[in-house]
Amino acid sequence: MDNQRNMILAIVLSALILIGWTFASERFFPAAKAPVTQAAAGQSQALPAPGAAPAVIRDRRVVIASSPRVAIETPLLAGSINLKGARIDDLVLTAHRETVKKSSPPVRLLSPGGTPDAYFASFGWSGDGVALPGPDTVWTADGTNLSPTTPVTLMWTNPAGQTFSIKIAIDDKYMFSVEQRVANRGTAPVAVRPYALVSRTGISKDPSTWTMHTGPVGVFQGAANYSVNFKDLDEAGADGQRFATTGGWIGFGDKYWLTAMIPAQDSTVDAAFRAGDGQRYQAEVAHQPTILAPGKTLVTDEHFFAGAKDVKFLDAYEKSLGIMQFDKAIDWGWFYWFERPIFWVLDHLFRIVGNFGVAIILLTLIVRGLMFPIAQRQFKSMAAMRVVQPKMKALQEKHKEDKPKLQQEMLALYQAEKINPLAGCLPIFLQIPVFYALYKVLMLSIEMRHQPFVLWIKDLSSPDPLTPLNLFGLLPFEPPHMLHLGIVPILLGITMYLQFKLNPQPMDDAQKQVFAIMPWVLMFVMAPFAAGLQLYWVVSNVLTIAQQKWLYSRHPALGQAATK
Repeated sequence: MDNQRNMILAIVLSALILIGWTFASERFFPAAKAPVTQAAAGQSQALPAPGAAPAVIRDRRVVIASSPRVAIETPLLAGSINLKGARIDDLVLTAHRETVKKSSPPVRLLSPGGTPDAYFASFGWSGDGVALPGPDTVWTADGTNLSPTTPVTLMWTNPAGQTFSIKIAIDDKYMFSVEQRVANRGTAPVAVRPYALVSRTGISKDPSTWTMHTGPVGVFQGAANYSVNFKDLDEAGADGQRFATTGGWIGFGDKYWLTAMIPAQDSTVDAAFRAGDGQRYQAEVAHQPTILAPGKTLVTDEHFFAGAKDVKFLDAYEKSLGIMQFDKAIDWGWFYWFERPIFWVLDHLFRIVGNFGVAIILLTLIVRGLMFPIAQRQFKSMAAMRVVQPKMKALQEKHKEDKPKLQQEMLALYQAEKINPLAGCLPIFLQIPVFYALYKVLMLSIEMRHQPFVLWIKDLSSPDPLTPLNLFGLLPFEPPHMLHLGIVPILLGITMYLQFKLNPQPMDDAQKQVFAIMPWVLMFVMAPFAAGLQLYWVVSNVLTIAQQKWLYSRHPALGQAATK
């Protein structure tokens, strides 16, 4: 058995596992999902439909100024509530900027209908035989400012005497608490059904990939659902996809941002994703219809999350409010059980040292330290296989016509030399979940977004911005995307080349060519990835080189055999 052939096979299989594991697990072993329900007669008309995009798109400032509003002021949010339609439709995240520039505006999450990228939350009632508030209803507010210490109640009364109110409170992070109340002060019973929805125009600017789901997301019947995408909703139209669930939540997720409607976790609701014309999408929660007798009041509680997918906030809400699997708003993927500990370590290292790049280096040291004994056995096995390779070649020539005999002789050779041909491959497979988990953590966690490292690296969540192809920005042109090689990816290629040079050299010319070009191919492959992930790989390569050098210094015979 040729050890280098095994090595190539291991690398190829590792790549296939990295690429295909998540795809296969979601396609062939999907997580349990809440049953999709059919709409009851008239149910699809019970809630406002997503509708069509308006014919005229106006400037956001003009739209905001055209209706009465209640200001929103918290440590992390700023914006306003539209009293026309009782919509939370103006919201920016003051702790996050669009770019790393100091002059960059804060990230805008919500925007009024009729503006570019309209995105808003709405609360209301459907029903029969009763005048209901609608999108054009102008509500009366008991205050002018919503803050963590000052809730606001919106009121409206119809001509028949039914009074509707929406009490909105907010904490110092990203969670709104909403109490919907309807009091029947009329003379006849009425049928009402409270609902809450999130409406957006346009798909996510962060494309959904095999490693990261963006778009419609929710937890139904205790199971996270990442299977619905915008294309599915376009095909389903107004009927949409519906889920009956007790508890859970529903909304839209981007790479770093989330909006989610969260009913009381002990209530049974009908949840749905629907689409309208012009890329209008809606995530909604409808409570059970209620016949409200004269003199009676119906109260319904919701929570509405609008903000960054900060792990510590999601975990805290899941615990304090009992929200089912709220941390699954981040698509951790198949290795969830492994990614959370890695994230925990990385986050704590960052809090200690204050620099995310240094935290990544320290995490790399920890990972390589834990893998040290396994890597040592790998290097020894690879070098030992190189030592006995001439004997293996002789056996292959001697028994090339007798495969069973060749296998017996090879096994005897392994036993005599006390080597395991698979020992060199095992560490590669053991490191697959480590690398994949770190990849997911660095790609998805907002904690790394816009975090600087040193010198020119101002954002570890983005690719290395400098490239020697335009003399590091001195020449007035931008290289094509596929040729934009940053400094860190180049270091990755160089360190991988040096690492491969220290590995046992293959005897087969074709294998030599594969190993010769692999570092440079990977250099181009990794160039578009986050600089934080590239940094991890470079440091890991340097530590591997140091470990191999140390091994060969202690065992000169292995080093000589490996580099022949």
